[in-house]
Amino acid sequence: MRRILITGSSGFIGNALATSIARNKAYDLICLSRSPSAVQGATNLQGDFSDPNALNMLDPFEGIDILIHLAAVTGGCSEEDGLRVNVAGTHHLLRYLIDRGCSKFVLASSIAAVGMQSVDFRPLQLPMPDEHPCLDRDGYGFSKYMMEEVTRYLSRQNSSLDFINLRLASIAPDERQPAPAEPGPVPIWGMGKISVMFLSDTVRCLMAAAEAPVKPGVRILNAVGSQACTAVPIPQLLRSWYGSDADEVDFSHYEQPGCEKDPVYDISRIRDELGFVPQKPVLGD
Repeated sequence: MRRILITGSSGFIGNALATSIARNKAYDLICLSRSPSAVQGATNLQGDFSDPNALNMLDPFEGIDILIHLAAVTGGCSEEDGLRVNVAGTHHLLRYLIDRGCSKFVLASSIAAVGMQSVDFRPLQLPMPDEHPCLDRDGYGFSKYMMEEVTRYLSRQNSSLDFINLRLASIAPDERQPAPAEPGPVPIWGMGKISVMFLSDTVRCLMAAAEAPVKPGVRILNAVGSQACTAVPIPQLLRSWYGSDADEVDFSHYEQPGCEKDPVYDISRIRDELGFVPQKPVLGD
């Protein structure tokens, strides 16, 4: 029986994932969350993963095989909090588990790592590749990018470790159909508003990463829905957003028949690496 540790199990994604895993008797599940959580069938611990002293509560649980790290400060956090929790805190957590024999790590990064929070963000390439560079101005995206860099650093120290950083989309409840974007001024978090994935697909995605055969090294994988949440083709939408700056963007992918509303993040690698394809259509049936 493999032992899985989930951080952030009281959150929107974490609770759904933990509840799903707890039903599977093949796993021994430990949930760690700053807020109380009560996932039936799991060991529920309350504590702050970013506090090195709090990690001592994990000492009795030997043989943690897999970490699924969802806990974080999220978009809108201060630069200081992002670096303290998402970067330094994650480093403490990973180091603690590595020193105790854990070798597989699934981390929730974010599509914000490219820097799309700002209205001044312009993609260097479309669809954006999994490792599109960080152009962040606001702190949160930078903290997620630096979290990915922490995994690269630790991988250089121990080449047997398996790190999967999932650049997760904006996650929507299954029962809520998001409103497609219309042409107009570029909004804050613009790429995030049109890059949506539903909760049920997110749970499947995280489990696909956790259950994938061990592949030592660091992978950064975009995880967004199979359609952009837009009422008009991507070139039309982004030309309205970017004005004359859109002349620098190559829209040729979206000018192919059937590709007009493809996602702005490339999701071909996560399909090839993990076999994950989103099932619930962002634009409805």
